[in-house]
Amino acid sequence: MLIRNISLLILMALSLNNIAARELKVSLVETTDMHGNFFPRDFINARPAAGSLARVSTLVDSLRESGRNIVLLDNGDILQGQPTAYYYNFIDTVTPHPVARMLNFLGYDAASIGNHDVETGHAVYDRYRDALGGIPLLGANVIDTVTGQPYLQPYAIIERDGVKIAVLGLLTPSIPAWLPENLWSGLRFDDIVESASRWIPIIREKEHPHIIAGLFHSGKDSSVITGGVMENASLEVARLVPGFDVIFFGHDHNQFADVVENVAVLNPGAHAGAVAMADIALTIDNEGNILKKEVVPHIISVAESEPDSLFMHEFEDEINAVTEFVDRQVAVSTDTLSLRDAYFGPSSFMTLIHDLQLAISGADVSFAAPLTMDATIAAGPVKVNDMFKLYRYENLLYTMRLSGREIKDYLEESYDKWIETMTEADDHLLKFATDGNATKGDFARLKNPSYNFDSAAGIIYTVDVTQPAGNRVTVISMADGSPFDPEADYKVAINSYRANGGGDLLTRGAGIPLQELKNRILSATDKDLRYYLMKEIERRGTIDARVDSNWRFIPEHLTAPASLRDRKILFGD
Repeated sequence: MLIRNISLLILMALSLNNIAARELKVSLVETTDMHGNFFPRDFINARPAAGSLARVSTLVDSLRESGRNIVLLDNGDILQGQPTAYYYNFIDTVTPHPVARMLNFLGYDAASIGNHDVETGHAVYDRYRDALGGIPLLGANVIDTVTGQPYLQPYAIIERDGVKIAVLGLLTPSIPAWLPENLWSGLRFDDIVESASRWIPIIREKEHPHIIAGLFHSGKDSSVITGGVMENASLEVARLVPGFDVIFFGHDHNQFADVVENVAVLNPGAHAGAVAMADIALTIDNEGNILKKEVVPHIISVAESEPDSLFMHEFEDEINAVTEFVDRQVAVSTDTLSLRDAYFGPSSFMTLIHDLQLAISGADVSFAAPLTMDATIAAGPVKVNDMFKLYRYENLLYTMRLSGREIKDYLEESYDKWIETMTEADDHLLKFATDGNATKGDFARLKNPSYNFDSAAGIIYTVDVTQPAGNRVTVISMADGSPFDPEADYKVAINSYRANGGGDLLTRGAGIPLQELKNRILSATDKDLRYYLMKEIERRGTIDARVDSNWRFIPEHLTAPASLRDRKILFGD
């Protein structure tokens, strides 16, 4: 009888436990790499935009109205790209940062920092962090070198209907390879895999969350080593660091939604064209133990969402201020400048950038690359918005000391990223991605992003496409016809991204050790290069749309037809 009673009690306890078990659902939603696309207008090209935070706002409202428990996260690179961000970063620095106000308006729960946010400098991202108020800005591996502790909040704890969610923020550690130290002074950036491995046990022991999510501003291709460290580590964390239920990532601008080692891994792509969402269903007993957990990842486009009218009304003053800023005329162009020509030889677009860099710096040689895949400055009035087409990023302009031999080797590395070795007339000139996916989602089908395709001005040279990598570039002379000496030192105008090792053209190409680059810097501007380009253009008043034919691909019987074919693949013209 005693045994029977005990058995009944056990069955009753189990039954009561099952009755008490709850099924809970929560949806984690991520935006990333917005690059200033807050409104349904492209202020650079003066046309409607398919994405925008205004459309995301409408989608998020609909998800909330459907009864979902939403956790809303942003994954960085939000403070750079469109004039909407630039204006409040550097022109109107008194107004509380509107980007922080926007995230509060939508009810974001946490945000991480991206490399292009760091590019804006301490004054901007510190101001943004402070203006976020109750929204934590995450970055567990962004370390204060004085205290040895995270400079930003390492993780956030968010609760929804009894579900406790931990969100760990991490940033690609390759910052020092791209940005001058004054922009990140007092900081260091630790390895992502090591940092994730360190923080997971801390979060588990201290917080006991039901869900652990990663919010990583780092891509998925772990083979990319930049500045001696793994630039893209999101999938590596999923494979190597147990404990995550979902990892949201960004940085590489490529959409992705899959399950890796039982971890949902998502990236919605760039420019607020879509969001990533992880639907998580939990069964929890009356003691808080997880009996069952299911995570379903997917990407949701916002293209069909109408912009949120309340959002647009709330930020009407900002829209008007930015519109007035970008519509100001700075010069007149004698002809249309197209960046499309720059992939196949000298172009009026790149000639203008080289000419301006040489004039501003007083250097002997200029290096520059197409910073966007495609851009056009039309003949006629040139406005402030055209300056964002001319120069996409907030790089500084440096003048460096390089030998003639280093200049030649630098160009060899650039063209190796840019072109194939041609042996037949049907070969490609450009180096396309073999798997159909570009290294970064903004750069069409190219294997490498065009912002690493540096050409040079100040010298006359040829690029023989039939020769193997390292033997293609022949420097004939300086631009004025004087001899080019491989052993002589020259002053070279170069942007800060490249001067700090970005793209490996100075390190792997020219063979200069990363730690020596600082010693080669002769001078640097105190403001971004776009600012000085605009000032010089304003001073001149007129853009002479000429082409400086100081370099060319040879032999022409191979490169000319290949250029036509490859241009059609890239641009359809």
